[in-house]
Amino acid sequence: MGEVRGAHGTSSRLRVTAIASLTPLEELDDDPFLVDSRSQHAMCARWAAERGYVVTRELLVRGLRPDHCVLWEGVRPGRDLFVAPSLRVLSSALSSVEEFTAECVRRGVRVETVDRAEPSYDAQMKARVHRRLSMPTAGYDGR
Repeated sequence: MGEVRGAHGTSSRLRVTAIASLTPLEELDDDPFLVDSRSQHAMCARWAAERGYVVTRELLVRGLRPDHCVLWEGVRPGRDLFVAPSLRVLSSALSSVEEFTAECVRRGVRVETVDRAEPSYDAQMKARVHRRLSMPTAGYDGR
C-alpha cells in the first residue's frame, strides 16, 4: 500500500505534503486548532502512516496563492499528494481551495483531507500551545 510503480517497474513510496494553517497566536482562544499547527501536522502524519505513505514536506501557510512555487516545488504527478486536516484548514492556508483543487487536477496531483474530529482544547492545552508558540527561541519544545 502507498507504492507507485515507475516507468521501469521500480516502486517508490507516495510522498505526502501536509498543509497546515499559519494562524496568529491572537486567535488561540477563538480557534485553537487553527493556531495549533503541530496538531494539524500530526493529524496529517497519522493519516499518511495509516495508508503507508510518507510525509516528506510540512507546509505552514496562510492565504497562499494556489500557483505559488512553494506548493509545487518538486511535486510530481502520480508520485505526490497534498493532505490537510480539513477543508476549513485548507481554506485558511490557501487563498482559494477551488483554484488549488483545479490546479491539482491540471497537474495530476491528488489532494485529500483527513476530516477527523478536531481535538477539544481545555485551558491547559491552550496554555501549552501558547507557551510553545510564544517562546520558540527559548528552547521550549511544547511538552
